[in-house]
Amino acid sequence: MTDYTTQEINPKILYYGTPVILLNTLNEDGSTNISPMSSSWALGHSIVLGVGLGGKAIENLERTAECVINVPNPELWLNVEKLAPFTGKQQVPSYKREAGFTYEKDKFSVSNLTEVGSKKVRPARISECPLQIEAFVKNIRIPDDSKEFAIVEAEAVHIHAHEEIIIEDNHINPFKWSPLIYNFRHYFGLGDHLGKTFRAET
Repeated sequence: MTDYTTQEINPKILYYGTPVILLNTLNEDGSTNISPMSSSWALGHSIVLGVGLGGKAIENLERTAECVINVPNPELWLNVEKLAPFTGKQQVPSYKREAGFTYEKDKFSVSNLTEVGSKKVRPARISECPLQIEAFVKNIRIPDDSKEFAIVEAEAVHIHAHEEIIIEDNHINPFKWSPLIYNFRHYFGLGDHLGKTFRAET
C-alpha cells in the first residue's frame, strides 16, 4: 500500500470539480438575467443551488420562484467566462464593485448566447446549452452562519435536451454529453471514460 503524505491546507474556495450552470431568472421588466454558477447538485427531480446573496439572481428567485438551469458543455466555456465580470444589479454592491464587477442588463448579447422561450416558466432558456431545465423554487434557506449565500431548492418541471445527446428517448448518452467542469476556478471537460456503475441503464 502506498503511504501518502498529506498536509493541512486552508484554501479560499472549495470548487473541487463541479458542473457549471447558467441560472436564468426573471427581471422585473420581464427580461431574463443569466448568472454563471458552480454550486449545484441534483437528486431525482430536485435541484439544490448555492446562490450568492446580494446579487440579482437571488433577488429574482425570491420575487418569482422560477428559473431555468442551463447546463453548458465545454465548448461554451468562453461564453460563460464572458458573463463572469458582470452583474444584473444596476446598483452594483460594493463588494462586487471592489472585485471588478460592472452592471450589464443584456447578458445574452455580452455572452453571444441565444434566447429561446420556455414552456412552463417565464425566464427564457439558452439555446446553445445541451441541457435546459425549467424549475420552480420550493424553498430558500440562508444558513445561520452565512453572510454570502443561500441554499435554494428547486423542482424540475420541464427538461429540454439537444437531440444529438439523447439515447433511447429519455436517456442522456454519456458518450456524447459532457458538462463544463469548474475545477478550482479553471474550466475543464470530462476525461476518458473509465467504466459504469451497476445501476447504469444505457
